[in-house]
Amino acid sequence: MEKRAAVFARLFEAVQEGVYIGTLASDGTSTIAANAHLKLIFGYAGDVPEADVRPFDGDRFVDPQAREALLERLTTDGSVVDYLLRLRRADDSAVWVELTARADTASPDGTLRIEGLVRDVSERKKLDDETRDIYHQLLQAEKMAALGQTISGVAHELNNPLATIFSWAERLSQKKTLEDSVRRGLETILGESERAARIVRNLLTFARKRQTTRALVDINQVVRETLALRAYEQRLTNVTVIDALAAGLPQVFADGHQIQQVLLNLVINGEQAMLSANGRGVLVVRSWHDAGEESVVLEINDDGPGIPNDLQPKIFEPFFTTKEVGQGTGLGLTVAYAIVQEHGGRIRVESNPGSGASFFVELPVSGARLPVKPSTHARLPGPVDAVVGASILLVEDETALASAVVDALGDEGYIVERAADGEE
Repeated sequence: MEKRAAVFARLFEAVQEGVYIGTLASDGTSTIAANAHLKLIFGYAGDVPEADVRPFDGDRFVDPQAREALLERLTTDGSVVDYLLRLRRADDSAVWVELTARADTASPDGTLRIEGLVRDVSERKKLDDETRDIYHQLLQAEKMAALGQTISGVAHELNNPLATIFSWAERLSQKKTLEDSVRRGLETILGESERAARIVRNLLTFARKRQTTRALVDINQVVRETLALRAYEQRLTNVTVIDALAAGLPQVFADGHQIQQVLLNLVINGEQAMLSANGRGVLVVRSWHDAGEESVVLEINDDGPGIPNDLQPKIFEPFFTTKEVGQGTGLGLTVAYAIVQEHGGRIRVESNPGSGASFFVELPVSGARLPVKPSTHARLPGPVDAVVGASILLVEDETALASAVVDALGDEGYIVERAADGEE
């Protein structure tokens, strides 16, 4: 019998899983036995008395409700298998564990005697979370690609009728003998046509892979130039800007104009959120180098109303907006997302409702400084001076647009021949 006890004692200490024997009650725990691996999991020194190793005390649970749920499960079922818990180590850092245990009622007051195995699954949980994030990113990318193809076709179809409307409205507005009401109406048409054209341009920016001009850029300089563009408007609207830009950031291989477009979208969104909620606000812009990820990170933080948790997964989707009708197209963040993705970066949001929002833009750092090459494109000849009475061949398969252009050129004194395609 003593020999068997010695064998079990050696097994108890040698097993590569935490072994716990003790009592568990609503108001506390007591430990009867805890092996060396359990102490290792929870960060206790090897010489700590077993009675002082109490991983299931109330203050050891990251979520207090999880302890109540565990007690209820053990009381009802008498056991748990691979039960996932987030507990605290001796230094208060969090650890994910799986508990497999059986429980017996040890006293009339409901105290449970439990015998359990504890397995550290922190690394597996981290991998699961990363896999889930990658899966969601892939879903988002597929959704964006499919929408991009559809939107590109729609945008191109809208361009021609818009050009026709714009051309006729511009021609009519140049006539000298117009009533004031008619002129105001034409100016409205021109303004709304330009607004619609901007929306189409945004659609195309989102939908297609753009030809970009990339170089090594100083992200802090891009941030300063972007903030300078908004400085006057921010003074008028009582928005205070605080910049905390880290010195010595590595340069990033990027299209500076596109990164500025991303920042403008984020800054303007933050301003509008703060002004709609408080009539004023504080915008904080930070930058730093994440050496581990080899990236430069930008944070744009506002003290507005924040973004509800149920809306956060949708904010980068096309046409999604929380603004009033006419105040936004729902494409700003979508375009920002597409640009950052094309740069091999990431963009994400963190927000607690009522506590503002932070947008993070992560851009990869270039591994080498490339020499600037002279342009190999041949220079185009300068424009030919316009000659009244000259002949122009217009090739356009959109009848309404072709008619508008022919008439506009005719008004300027040109002789216009029109064809629908190359064969004609």
